[in-house]
Amino acid sequence: MTLHLLKLCVGVESIAELRAFTRMRRKHAPQVDAHEVHAHVTRMIPKRVDELLDGGSLYWVIKGQTCARQKLIGVEPFVDSAGVKRCALQLDDEVVAVRPQPHRAFQGWRYLTPADAPPDLDSIAAGLGDMPEALRRELSDLGLI
Repeated sequence: MTLHLLKLCVGVESIAELRAFTRMRRKHAPQVDAHEVHAHVTRMIPKRVDELLDGGSLYWVIKGQTCARQKLIGVEPFVDSAGVKRCALQLDDEVVAVRPQPHRAFQGWRYLTPADAPPDLDSIAAGLGDMPEALRRELSDLGLI
């Protein structure tokens, strides 16, 4: 069964900024199997890795709304230079806009079932993904998308 993760995107103000950050990080990412891999490092290691890698994504909460996702392509536990266990959540480069959903702040990450995951914007209606993010947030706040 597919499972997703939900995480706050701290320090990022918009999907465009997340995309730019992903492009910048990709340039400096280590190579795995001759491909550069973009990863987000967490302190905790998910216990349900098989379900996450069965088509799961990392859904990002930006400014109080779940509004984007990146497909999970790997989960790599490692020990950092200080001897602390960490986990690299390896992500696909594509940042997909999803229907905005309000979400309160929390620490760490949460599991997200497919039934609770917001749909991709382009699967709702053609062109919604091209709409300016500020307008999408406003329409979401009004309950129109």
